[in-house]
Amino acid sequence: MKTWKSRPVPELPGAISELFLHETTENRVIALPGGDLASLYVCGITPYDATHMGHAATYVAFDLLNRAWLDAGRTVSYVQNVTDVDDPLLERATRDGVDWRELAAAQTALFQADMEALNVVAPNHYIGAVEAIEWIVPKVQKLVESGLAYPVAGAGGEPDGDIYFSVEAASAATDQGGIEGPWWLGQVSGLTQEEMLPVFAERGGDPGRAGKKHPLDALLWRVARDGEPSWDGASLGEGRPGWHIECTVIAQRFLPEPFTVQGGGSDLIFPHHEMGAGHAFALSHVPMAGHYAHTGMVGLDGEKMSKSKGNLVLVSKLRADGVEPAAIRLAILANHYRSDWSWTDSLLKNAQQQLATWRKAVDAAPEGSATAVVGEIRAALAADLDAPRALAAVDHWARQALAGEKERSERDAALVSDAIEALLGVEL
Repeated sequence: MKTWKSRPVPELPGAISELFLHETTENRVIALPGGDLASLYVCGITPYDATHMGHAATYVAFDLLNRAWLDAGRTVSYVQNVTDVDDPLLERATRDGVDWRELAAAQTALFQADMEALNVVAPNHYIGAVEAIEWIVPKVQKLVESGLAYPVAGAGGEPDGDIYFSVEAASAATDQGGIEGPWWLGQVSGLTQEEMLPVFAERGGDPGRAGKKHPLDALLWRVARDGEPSWDGASLGEGRPGWHIECTVIAQRFLPEPFTVQGGGSDLIFPHHEMGAGHAFALSHVPMAGHYAHTGMVGLDGEKMSKSKGNLVLVSKLRADGVEPAAIRLAILANHYRSDWSWTDSLLKNAQQQLATWRKAVDAAPEGSATAVVGEIRAALAADLDAPRALAAVDHWARQALAGEKERSERDAALVSDAIEALLGVEL
């Protein structure tokens, strides 16, 4: 699947030295590994109602990480998926009386247009679940053959043959043979099984499915049902993949094992990233990712934003109303990526005013002022992608620039403008 078109990232003198990021599994800020290479997987959308502010905040956050790595001189391998066949997509298509493929294609295109407008650097590989099915089938077969997955007999109107990942078998298998870095249920999330059960049910799991060996066993392959799309699964039978195995297989195909950072919203920690890590270790005896990082949740005027509530703030709607994408991005960056926050009219208004002030300040950039503010932006991003601190540094610089105490410098104006775009992704 084609990705969107990225704008060139300006090159700056100097570089970010060491980068620190909050590690979800340890619940603390750690130093990321150095070196010439870095790799990133960020879970993509299910394209049936894109792109709301929660999506945008996640991809802007990990765009900051990507930009920080690029500034440090690293070559970044970045992969993102799009779950272009899944129950919510099929349900929305049925509700709206449209073909699910047309809905997926239209919403994916809209998402890509939003990402391009928000100046998010495009992934190197943008892979749809449908195009990954031919890679997924042999991996699920391998798990079945190794005793780490099993078919479930039909019950309660469900057909025979759905394939599930055995969390108990996989956990036991990784404890044997002295394999470094075993996986166990709860490794990523830190949740107890009692805490997992209601979350699993809420986020696409089926703990009550009859015939499963364990309530938390996750679906790997859903055999064909009447009225649903399906593909050749070889020995698995006609069907389609489960959600978690999709990302595992795509990541293992295009990224090193383990890759550097697995990213996504905090609602993906469990079960999605937990199960993905289990699938990966069961398949290769290598951890899925070296580190996990997650963004907070975004609300609207203090209330949780969700499709079910119908209170989504859509990037495309804001753009259609004439809101400049750079202002939308600035409004997102006003909040630390790990915090839960709410979109408000005042947040956007402040961002619009801030953008206008920065542009005026660049027109009055004092001689010799750029180096310090570029260093402050870098220091803020190096400290767990602290965008609000970076914005405050630019605000301080702008106030001094507009005070008009020194002669304007074309060089300083260009450097500050380039740094704001290269590091923060905001085009002045």
